[in-house]
Amino acid sequence: MRRWWLVLLFLIGIVLSTGFACTQTAIKNSEISETAQSQFSIFQEELRNSEQPVHNNSPISLPDETAAIVSSLDNKDLFNPPRGDVRIVAISDLNGAYGSTDYDPEVDKAINLLPFWQPDLVLCSGDMIAGQKSVLTREQIKAMWQAFDDHIASPLRQAKLPYGFTIGNHDGSGALQTGRKYLFQQERDLATEYWNNPQHHPGIQFVDRHEFPFYYSFEQSGIFFLVWDGSASQIPQEKLAWVEKTLASPQAQEAKMRILLGHLPLYGVAVGRNKPGEVMNNGEDLRAMLEKYHVHTYISGHQHAYYPGHRGKLQLLHLGILGSGPRALIDSQLPPRKTITVIDINFDSAELSNYTTYDMQTLELIDYQELPRFLAGHNGMVLRRDIEVEDLTSLEKASCKRSLGTKLCSF
Repeated sequence: MRRWWLVLLFLIGIVLSTGFACTQTAIKNSEISETAQSQFSIFQEELRNSEQPVHNNSPISLPDETAAIVSSLDNKDLFNPPRGDVRIVAISDLNGAYGSTDYDPEVDKAINLLPFWQPDLVLCSGDMIAGQKSVLTREQIKAMWQAFDDHIASPLRQAKLPYGFTIGNHDGSGALQTGRKYLFQQERDLATEYWNNPQHHPGIQFVDRHEFPFYYSFEQSGIFFLVWDGSASQIPQEKLAWVEKTLASPQAQEAKMRILLGHLPLYGVAVGRNKPGEVMNNGEDLRAMLEKYHVHTYISGHQHAYYPGHRGKLQLLHLGILGSGPRALIDSQLPPRKTITVIDINFDSAELSNYTTYDMQTLELIDYQELPRFLAGHNGMVLRRDIEVEDLTSLEKASCKRSLGTKLCSF
């Protein structure tokens, strides 16, 4: 019996060594035995679940473009956070100047880095192209969507990465003119045409396509995602009725987590965007509705500034920008930065989600402690994610009250 165990251990050793060797050589999968391929898959899974940073000499094989970015960091390691049950990479505001078919280098850099993080899903909170200009022709708008496809959507499809997104004001603004007609109807029509082309399927598991790409829901790894049209500050009542009905549905309520994706945030956080029209109308009412249906996080863009916050029980992830025009946070001396955020979901943790955010130009981490403890936007205070009202000093509370009054300061 002992001899059989020795033989078995010897065979396992051969299989494991063969699997490990594939990371060091250019042996093709077809040349590796089926058993060795299985062991190598287990090895890769262990690496993905490792709590250690992945270093430049990682055995994980990276595409040339990704490896070049990682190796260009002057011998610094690009930090890879502990992987959660589900990993999401979140991006926002990719566009350049009106009508542009070019993208800033940080956009291409972000897309090329995705294999390093190996996400289960990519989310974008809007502004994928550079519209919202009445003089743009049909041909120019279609050319912008083609450029988006070339730079972002096609690489994601090739990598088989599901892509959840919301329409931003530069993609197909929901701004209304007299008579409830859309000011940018042509842009909305062409956004609909692009996204409903079967060749452009975003690879997500739809629950309800409803009025895709403006209103829809999908599911990923036990998480229920709802997308609303936050490309303008007002959501019509009939659309809010659909939102509420969808969030109340058994599929939404039985999910392990609920996330809402929209372009405009509920509250102002950035210089130049901290005013009516740049946030959702009736932010407090919308927050109350989302809390009622246990939405964990509202992910938004538009403000062009990264701030991981919360108000009440609702987490508010304000994504930074990858395209042109980063903005500074209000009440902050920090310079504007372009950012990308990795979200790791851990279903057995109280917080559920953990953010790792990078300065997209330097790839240095952005620490929570760098950011203001709270922001007193014109329509409500947003606390930093790790701060509660009781953590605020008497001076901080007094400062908020002077700016907004007690009600909008949440205490």
